Amino acid sequence: MSIVHLPPHRTGDLHYLKRLNRSSILEMIRQTPGLTRADIANRAQLTKATVGNSVQTLLSQGWLSEGELHKSSGGRPGRALHLNDEHFALLGAEVGVHGLRLVACTLSGRIIESHHEQALPTSPEATAQAMAQLLNELKARPSMADRDCLGIGIALPGPVDPVTPVLRLAPNLNWQDVRFLDLIRPLVPEAKGIWLMDNEAKSAAFGELYFRTGNIPESLAYVSLGTGIGGGVVTGQSPPQLSRGLQGLAGEIGHTVLQPGGQYCHCGNRGCVETIASGWAIRAALGIAEDTDLVEAISTRQNDEDVQYVLRRAGETLGVLLLNLHHTQNTAEIVLGGSLVQLGSALLTPAQNYFEANQNRLLGTAKKVRLRVIKDATFVAARGAAAQVLAAVIHGSNDLV
Repeated sequence: MSIVHLPPHRTGDLHYLKRLNRSSILEMIRQTPGLTRADIANRAQLTKATVGNSVQTLLSQGWLSEGELHKSSGGRPGRALHLNDEHFALLGAEVGVHGLRLVACTLSGRIIESHHEQALPTSPEATAQAMAQLLNELKARPSMADRDCLGIGIALPGPVDPVTPVLRLAPNLNWQDVRFLDLIRPLVPEAKGIWLMDNEAKSAAFGELYFRTGNIPESLAYVSLGTGIGGGVVTGQSPPQLSRGLQGLAGEIGHTVLQPGGQYCHCGNRGCVETIASGWAIRAALGIAEDTDLVEAISTRQNDEDVQYVLRRAGETLGVLLLNLHHTQNTAEIVLGGSLVQLGSALLTPAQNYFEANQNRLLGTAKKVRLRVIKDATFVAARGAAAQVLAAVIHGSNDLV
């Protein structure tokens, strides 16, 4: 679900202008913690009085906290401003093929609470019931007692319509055209604020960029390696913008075809990347049951020739996929996450070697695109969905700021 932006400027609307100033100041401090009021006035080209009034409102509302005295760019000492991590909470949740993952985050993205519930695939209605119960339990924990919840973001394993909040297809769950928010929202009646849903890889990509401070890359691609394979591409604007496509299919890299006429994929096509390099393909090739932990099962057989062959083949396929992603999107950074990362070097080394050996052949430049691996990506998509809530609050057409 795309982020809703503030409406166009309305001449003479003082309330709107004040809201816009507070939004801009929050975003500035989010990206560069520790700015003083004078720093903000210089950067935003606002008067010191305007900045002072806006900051005072944000302090009184619990958005900001003051820190140490700084010498600002203007030469006069001022107090450093930071997002207040003690007042608000952002909730994020992910529906995975083999479980549910939930987090509560601060404004800076620090996880306050988390929960991972292992579960086999079931119906949208049953999944909504289970997730609603877990959300209610998470909200009731002592650490959440004095926090205001700004909203809930939900990440789902399939393309979400760019215009309406509908999960079009989750092939590994066998779900189609699911309005998941309509199912779950009535079951969490006390949850106010923003509600949104998005594809899990897109949420993960958004969070990996949005919760960064300081050296923020101009663009980032996140590759989700799990039961299926997904991707999300985000550019570092303010707020960051996700590539979605006409039907929400942008980023469905697991269903790009590498072997025409190859094995059938769950999506109905043949020879998709998922038929070789996904969790379900590795399970099928090695005869590992759906209700068995894949990483644990492989760890007991890691020296078997068939295991080494299957993982090497999957890794080489992943390397080709990364190179194709590099040539089609050319992002400043590529991030690998998902449960399959825990398979380690047997899967990742062939992928990394292929990508490193080939990424500069087209241009012949020495400049490298960074390839980063998140070793434990359990809550990355859920945290990313929470980041999307914060962006929707700061930049959206609401009165929460």
